[in-house]
Amino acid sequence: MKKRINAISLFSNVGIAEAYYKQIGVDVKIANELEPKRAEFYSHIYPETEMVVGDITLQKTKKEILEKAKKYKIDLIMATPPCQGMSTAGKMEFGDPRNALICHAVEIIKQVRPNYIFFENVPEQLKTKILVDGKECLIPDYLHEEFDNEYNFNDSFIVDAADYGVPQLRERAIILLVKKSLNRKWCFPEPNKKRITLKNAIGNLPILDPEISDMSLEETLKIFPDFLKRKEEASKISKWFYPPSHPYRQIYALMHTPSGETAFNNKSKFQPRKKNGELVKGFKNTYKRQDWDKPAYTITMYNRTIGSQNNVHPGRLIGKDSEGNDIYSDARVLSIYELLIVSSLPLDWNIPEWASDHFIRAVIGEGVPPLLTKKIMQELVVLHNE
Repeated sequence: MKKRINAISLFSNVGIAEAYYKQIGVDVKIANELEPKRAEFYSHIYPETEMVVGDITLQKTKKEILEKAKKYKIDLIMATPPCQGMSTAGKMEFGDPRNALICHAVEIIKQVRPNYIFFENVPEQLKTKILVDGKECLIPDYLHEEFDNEYNFNDSFIVDAADYGVPQLRERAIILLVKKSLNRKWCFPEPNKKRITLKNAIGNLPILDPEISDMSLEETLKIFPDFLKRKEEASKISKWFYPPSHPYRQIYALMHTPSGETAFNNKSKFQPRKKNGELVKGFKNTYKRQDWDKPAYTITMYNRTIGSQNNVHPGRLIGKDSEGNDIYSDARVLSIYELLIVSSLPLDWNIPEWASDHFIRAVIGEGVPPLLTKKIMQELVVLHNE
């Protein structure tokens, strides 16, 4: 009989990384999340896990985590601090207090002293400096200083989810530690260089017209005569396969934008415009359709916005307008159902009914693809049972 692994999840968000853990032999006994709404979401999905809601920088929260940990033989601690302070999508300012949250995780780890440790964050973490005892140091150097005497580190830290069966390009920095007394090393599984494209992942789904946020249904049907029919067909596939909502000026621009292209490359009349009619100024990775022949671009917490990075459905050429200009389908961001697919989440993921579209999208955008973490944890399960 295989030995199961008891784990603590710090900075747990809603438990996206943990989606497949139970089925492979990892039991998250304790989780900690700062925001009550995320903690409630987590507890809805994992009611058997003891949730500690609170700020990990406070001694009260740390004490509660450590008290609960005494009830179990904890084998593994996972720490996935928020990345916004070091992500290229953020300001990347030195001294951002979120970057130093890892120190509080280290404090807990050193008191529990588990056999295995899992640190995960954006690749920029490896080049991010924090203040420790008044001195600047890189986060990897800090971790080596704290753990080199007792733990073996994995040899390489950067991994791309697209190399592990996830139809999404998402690089992560993952640091894996094993106690030296076990005389083992925890490494990444062999990558599969045959990547899953968007065509493979969502190419079989039917066209879904966007909902036009600044028009009535009657006006919408003049532009998308099949809107209601397509919406109904999509709902039969999943309740999460429903039309994203966008203003018509954005939809209009993307209706004239081919797969893999940005609307900024369109003719002037089809380029993105503001409410007052002025042309929008922006980067060429915004107002951009994804490419059918590649995995999805990294899903961010702003995935509901056409004007954010690489968010728009690839679309299909479906005809021409009255002036002979090409028209493309699916002038919208990915639906929640499509996000589940490209994030490798279970299609029956138990999303609570109270969660809003905006909230669901944000937590998916912040989570590490669970198929990636599943495969890394499967390596640990094997190691743990040797």
